[in-house]
Amino acid sequence: MTRETFTLRAKVWLYSHNESSWHFVSIPKKESDYIRERFESQKRGFGSIRVTVTLGTVVWKTSIFPDSKNTGTYFLPLKAEVRKKAKIEEGDTINFTIEI
Repeated sequence: MTRETFTLRAKVWLYSHNESSWHFVSIPKKESDYIRERFESQKRGFGSIRVTVTLGTVVWKTSIFPDSKNTGTYFLPLKAEVRKKAKIEEGDTINFTIEI
């Protein structure tokens, strides 16, 4: 299957549950709808889709996940190592690309 790249801009948000906190960005609805339709065959566990992310000079492989609240969007987890390297925090708006 052909690889596709999406250039996106989104605000970093924090999800806290019990003792753990996770940082994410939401993939906009328009792009999420397209990804869902185009890459349906590549879904893995929990409906995730493998991606390569570029955030400035930081590049890593991860997965995007469908939002369980039925918003129709995907979300991208931002692990601590990535946030530290890219110097981003909750509330920052970031520009990034994902390649599927």
